[in-house]
Amino acid sequence: MQENWQKYVAEAVATFAFVFVAAGSVLANAQTAGNLGPVGVALAQGLMLMAMFYCIYHLSGAHLNPAVTIALWATGHVKTLVGIGYIIAQLVGSVVAALFLKIVFIGVSPQYYLGDTVLGAGISPSMGILVEALLTFFLVWTVFATVIDKKQNSGFGGAMIGMVLAVGVMVGGQLTGGALNPARSFGPAMISSHWGVHYVYWVGPVIGALVAAFVYHFGFIKKHGG
Repeated sequence: MQENWQKYVAEAVATFAFVFVAAGSVLANAQTAGNLGPVGVALAQGLMLMAMFYCIYHLSGAHLNPAVTIALWATGHVKTLVGIGYIIAQLVGSVVAALFLKIVFIGVSPQYYLGDTVLGAGISPSMGILVEALLTFFLVWTVFATVIDKKQNSGFGGAMIGMVLAVGVMVGGQLTGGALNPARSFGPAMISSHWGVHYVYWVGPVIGALVAAFVYHFGFIKKHGG
């Protein structure tokens, strides 16, 4: 059985890598006057999540996202203390990523908040919560359908999850920044002191994750004895 400290280190390192690339793609796009483009930003995030999933799935289950961990805990797939350890590790990885972003992208305007997610023009916090909840619902539904449900053994779970994140960022990027993950926002928000509507990126993803988890777990896994 994998030691808990190894799981926590794996989650911290993988989340560090993901947040560095996710927020870094936003900063790189700003630094190059939009040469990367919204599709490039979305693909960078989706591909990095997919890569990190396959790197650490055998070590920790590859959550990389407090909303995913909370959803798995709420449906009995993760023990309470382990879940807390995962979330702490993910947030630590996010903060370390933001510290490196501050060093690497020193020339990018502070208005980008180290690549933190921001609400688009005309998007209220309540609308932001709705968007984040919907997009995270799709992400966590995919996690349960391709990874947690043991009737599905294709091995393509990581690829599907990465694809859903990428298209989620494409759709939600101009609306909320397309976080779908509290850790994606936490590190950049902390290091840039950008807390204004940070709660949106916890409330929305956690609500969406819990709804997806309960619907899939009790509607499909429990119902069919999976």
